Amino acid sequence: MSQEQDKTRAVLQTAIKMEIDGKDFYLKASRQSSNELGQKLLAQLASEEDIHRKKFEKIYDAISSQRGWPKIDIPVDGGQALRTVFAKATEKLAGSKPAQSELDAVQTAIKMEARTYDYYKAQRQGAAADAEKQFYDALIAQEHEHQLVLLDYYEYLKDPGSWFVKHERPSIDGG
Repeated sequence: MSQEQDKTRAVLQTAIKMEIDGKDFYLKASRQSSNELGQKLLAQLASEEDIHRKKFEKIYDAISSQRGWPKIDIPVDGGQALRTVFAKATEKLAGSKPAQSELDAVQTAIKMEARTYDYYKAQRQGAAADAEKQFYDALIAQEHEHQLVLLDYYEYLKDPGSWFVKHERPSIDGG
């Protein structure tokens, strides 16, 4: 096996571990969440981490079998699935004060997504194959969307009233 393949396999092993750790974190945070929105959003993030892990495993197997970097599609939906979960859940929620542990979990998740984003961005810089570059581009986009959705959720938890004003943009009638 070539040195380049060994390097790529090591990168993929790290990525698989990061996705497993992310999934475990999101599942635990989802179970500990005190509201329906947090539970659904964090469970969806866990599901997306698992999808990433499976794709990495496919690539790892292809590289290990010396078939080269396979073309792996990661649909980039601009975070639509997560935003749909978020939008549906906020329609039903009453504004209750979140536990500090929930705020801490969301902050930890934001930092995790930032580290993962940075890792994939660095790997993209060293990518040789076009399929590899495209794969990292899709992952980078998804990790960025995860960060944005988590930041949105954090803002919602901190101040639901301001969050609704910002997102609903109510008009004020002068009359």
